[in-house]
Amino acid sequence: MTMKKATLKTIEQNDNVSLYSICFDGNNESEFENFLKKFKDNAKLNSDFRIILFALEKIIDKGALERFFRPEGKMSDRVSALSIDSRKLRLYCLRISDQILIVGNGGIKNTRTYQEDDTLSGYVLDLQKFDELLLQAQKNGSISIEKNVIVGIDNKTFEL
Repeated sequence: MTMKKATLKTIEQNDNVSLYSICFDGNNESEFENFLKKFKDNAKLNSDFRIILFALEKIIDKGALERFFRPEGKMSDRVSALSIDSRKLRLYCLRISDQILIVGNGGIKNTRTYQEDDTLSGYVLDLQKFDELLLQAQKNGSISIEKNVIVGIDNKTFEL
C-alpha cells in the first residue's frame, strides 16, 4: 500500500468555528472541494446537496455542535457524517470539537452501511487514519488545539 501525504487546508474560519479539509499528495484541491465539484451539478441530488450546504452554513454560524452530526466510524474515532435527512448523499467529517471541524469527502450511499461501498469506506478510512495521526501529533506536541484553531498545522504533512 502506498503512503499518501496529507495536509490540512483552512476552508472557513470565524470566532465560532474553523472548518478545515484534507489535501492529499500536494493537491491544492481539498477533499471537501472535490466533494463540492462532484455534486454541485447533479440535478438528481440537488436537494440533498443544498441540505448539506445549508447544514454547513449553520455550523459556520453556530459551531460544530454534536447535534449536527451522526457518528459513523468506530467508537474510538471522531468520524461522523452530517446528520441530515438525506437518503442518498453523505459527507464525512472529523468533529474535533464544537469549534473545529475537518470536512472530508463523501458520496452517494447506495448500500446499507458505508463499509459495503468501497468509495465511501475509503473516505471513512482516510479520516480514521488522519484522526489517529492528529491525536499523535497532539500528544507529541507538534500541534495543539486552542479554541477554534489547530496551532502548528500550517506546514505539517501527515503520512497516511
